[in-house]
Amino acid sequence: MADFSFLPTLTTSDVDRAAQLIQLGYGPSTSTTTPEDLKRLQQELFEMQRRPEAWGLVIPLLNHEDPNVQFFGAHTAQVKVARDWDAFPRENAEQLRDLLVQLTAHSIAIGRGNFILRKLFVAIASLAIKLVPGHPSRWPGWILSCVQAFSEQGGSAERIHQFLVIVAEEVGTADLLGASKVQMQQSLRDAIPLVVQAITSSVNRSVSISQFQSALLTLQAWMTIFPSSDLLPFIPILIGLLDPSDDNEAIFIAASDTLQEILSKSPLSDGAATKTLTEPLLVWLDSVGSSIIAQTIQNNDVNEVSHSLSKLLVALGDHSALYIAANISSSIPVIPGKTKGYLAQTFLRLIMAYTGLQGYYGADEEESALTLDFWYLFQEALWSTEYFEDPEDDVPPPNREDPVQVKMAKEVYIELVKVLRRKVAFPPPPTGWGKDQIDAFNVYRRDVGDTLINAFYVLRDDMLSYYVGELAQLLADEPNWQDVEATLHCIMSVQEAVDLEKAPQLARLFNQDILGRLPTTGHNRLRRTTLSVIGTYSTWFTLYAKASDTPADPTLLLNVLNYVVTALTDPALCLQAAIALRNLCDTNRKALAPHIGAFGQLHDGLERIPDSEKSKILQSIASVIEALPAQEMIPPVQAIVSPVVQKLVSALQTASTLPDEARTMVILQLEILAGISKGLTRSSEGPYGDADEDDPAVQAQIESIKVAREDPRMQQLRNDTFSSIRSIIDIWSTDAEISHALSDLFKSITSLPSDITLISQPAGPLLELICVAAQKQLTATWLSLAAILIAQLNPPSYSLVVKSAPVRGAEAILSHVLPVLLQCGLTALAVPGAMEANPDIVQEFFACMDRVAQDFTKSFYTLAPGLLDALMQCAISSLALQERYSLVAAANFMSNLIHRSSLTSELNAHKLALLASHGRSITRAILQGFAGVAPRSVVPNLIEMLGALMNRSSGTDGGPATVAHWMQDILFSNDFVQSKAGPETKKEFIKAVLASRSLKKTREAAQQFALVARGLEGSSFGYASVVAM
Repeated sequence: MADFSFLPTLTTSDVDRAAQLIQLGYGPSTSTTTPEDLKRLQQELFEMQRRPEAWGLVIPLLNHEDPNVQFFGAHTAQVKVARDWDAFPRENAEQLRDLLVQLTAHSIAIGRGNFILRKLFVAIASLAIKLVPGHPSRWPGWILSCVQAFSEQGGSAERIHQFLVIVAEEVGTADLLGASKVQMQQSLRDAIPLVVQAITSSVNRSVSISQFQSALLTLQAWMTIFPSSDLLPFIPILIGLLDPSDDNEAIFIAASDTLQEILSKSPLSDGAATKTLTEPLLVWLDSVGSSIIAQTIQNNDVNEVSHSLSKLLVALGDHSALYIAANISSSIPVIPGKTKGYLAQTFLRLIMAYTGLQGYYGADEEESALTLDFWYLFQEALWSTEYFEDPEDDVPPPNREDPVQVKMAKEVYIELVKVLRRKVAFPPPPTGWGKDQIDAFNVYRRDVGDTLINAFYVLRDDMLSYYVGELAQLLADEPNWQDVEATLHCIMSVQEAVDLEKAPQLARLFNQDILGRLPTTGHNRLRRTTLSVIGTYSTWFTLYAKASDTPADPTLLLNVLNYVVTALTDPALCLQAAIALRNLCDTNRKALAPHIGAFGQLHDGLERIPDSEKSKILQSIASVIEALPAQEMIPPVQAIVSPVVQKLVSALQTASTLPDEARTMVILQLEILAGISKGLTRSSEGPYGDADEDDPAVQAQIESIKVAREDPRMQQLRNDTFSSIRSIIDIWSTDAEISHALSDLFKSITSLPSDITLISQPAGPLLELICVAAQKQLTATWLSLAAILIAQLNPPSYSLVVKSAPVRGAEAILSHVLPVLLQCGLTALAVPGAMEANPDIVQEFFACMDRVAQDFTKSFYTLAPGLLDALMQCAISSLALQERYSLVAAANFMSNLIHRSSLTSELNAHKLALLASHGRSITRAILQGFAGVAPRSVVPNLIEMLGALMNRSSGTDGGPATVAHWMQDILFSNDFVQSKAGPETKKEFIKAVLASRSLKKTREAAQQFALVARGLEGSSFGYASVVAM
């Protein structure tokens, strides 16, 4: 019997109280305990477990008759080893080791439950992680000694396997680095012969199923530790156990699961061992796996064995995609009569069978989705072979016949395209499906869409031609509308891969032979998908009209447009129809501009369209208006905007008598006005981005817009719009939904000079309105808008000719706006707990100040006395926040203010005064952040701040030496935050920072200090954090 006198001795009353707490907190009696009582009991138990004397609970609790109490005894041993090891007397470590092994062996011998034994196994592994590393090791051969101790007490093979699994798991996830990690890994390698022997003796049909399964779990846990030479002998054994004729499915499934793990996670993963792993499995699939799949198809039922086979196929495909692609037509024999090509084709046929299982995904089967990723891997593998042309190569391939490998690959993907088209078809209505089933099927359809993109990369034009031809054939006879909808869905799914300049098949899709035969009433799912196809391919119509090799059908775009407009009044289709219309009008502005009269009719019928989609419709109309000459834009702009403004005025007039109706009307009209503003914004048609600002034609267009803006009608329209916005803010600025609508409007109705429209509002007056709203209630929305509008006061220039310059009067605007925003922000954040409770406001407040610091640095130094000091104090205090984005925003603001203030001699004097007042406080906040006050993820931002201080603290203040002096005082002051960094670490940090001549060296020194201060030095967790920085 091991000596346990070294453990603290607790009184009987203490042990009884602990048992009582466990039984009350975790036993059946908790059903009569209130949540508050339960929390109090568990907290008392937790506090008892934290005490040093809690080591004395382990034996008494393990000897208790209640299994819940026994479990807590084992749990206490594990927790104390893992968390409180530093406080345990080192001279008693070996005694604790022997005691813990003996307690576990005894628990095995008397048949304690699995959940208790698992905890004891974890406790042993945790103790080994503490004792094994070191020279000499205090627990050499720990795995062998434990297994012997358990066996001597009658421990079964199943229990030994459970222990070995936990050993591999715990050591594999231990937070170790350097020599300690190497020693622990070596202790596992030393045990490999023992583990191999234990597995080998249990992997046969003569042992119990539970022992067999536990042995394979051991193999799975240890396969990342085993060298390949120890894994290879198990492969034929496992393949031999894949016998579907065996009455016990559990053997097949366990062997299959283990092979899947070998294929994906062992040293044999990633395509290794083709002779000893890939080819034997392919041979087995041909001889045995084929019969399982044939039976599955015949019975139209996927049993447990078949389901396991589907997962094995997927794992083999992931492992051996390159082998299959390279050998798809190989004539090299693997076994007599079976070539590599034959086996590769057999594999593709079998996995295709699971991809195309009969029935509907989610309702009849779930295996088809498992195979989808393989088709992506197979496509990538095909591209890596020497016989596949690079589809991205601009040089056309020579006019020659495809190699046989390419032909075979294309045949496979043609079959896949056909199969997946069938699989994404919905059943005929009524389906009887619930919402969850429909949602799951739609997710499956999206996943299939991704797979179809991979197929498109192999088939290219052939795939689009097939689908369009299939549609024509389906519509030629009595159509199956589910198949038609599924085909359209497939066409829509591959849009991102289609070269729209080389897709003549789409002209056939959108002409009267196909689109003209689709229903315009009923069949909502089909029409919804058709509208989505139109919206997805809207850019194609622009490219089609510009194509020079084939004459464009001028009626094509209008016919498509008519189809879309017809669906706008249908509540079930209006969303997709409105999106399709918006996309068509946005990308085909010039082509549709001659038909502006037809859009006038659409505007006249606006009342028949649901309110939710009116903003999209008016945005569409505005997009077409934008393509007109500037002077011709004035009447239609007035025609679509004036009614909106009039409705805003009417709503404002009824705000006091019908507040709810007025509020609803205001939100709708603001959304519509934002949509019109977006539509009127200049756009270069097609997918190639904006036109060059230096282009004379673009300059002429901008100038013509400026002239048209001076028209009295447009001036009055803008004035009326601004007056309405001002009144809305006066009444509803604290309303969250209206604030959101105003935010969207402000973003769309303001612009950079190059994007100005007839109704664009200048940023300055809107900033004044934001100040009014912020004074009533400061929100992140108003602060975010303020930052955007401040940036517009100093717009960037993308021209090589015209230089960027602030808007006239921008400084004067800032002199009024900045003090108001500052006062609002400082007042709101000065309330105790406000920063922690409103991280969004903190983030946007400092983001706004950062914008001012970058564009109008001087404005801070013209503030009333005390305001800048208050702002700096607020920013410094923000560096102790735990919300990352708030802290980063504050850090960026201060870094940019210091940096920008250093760029001119005029501001440099202000910067020196700023650092004289706040430099030491900033340094203190940075250092305390390194030491653990700030989240670990913001350490890079704090390093940037420290670098800014070091680099920009030049001149009469003493330069970097002053910062180092501050660091010396702060780090060695009595009130510096407690950390793991000792005096030597602090001295080395100061010395390294002072000696550094680059931010890289400063960063390395700060990272090392942060790791030590936080107690993460030497841990993989700490190392990972440095790598992430």
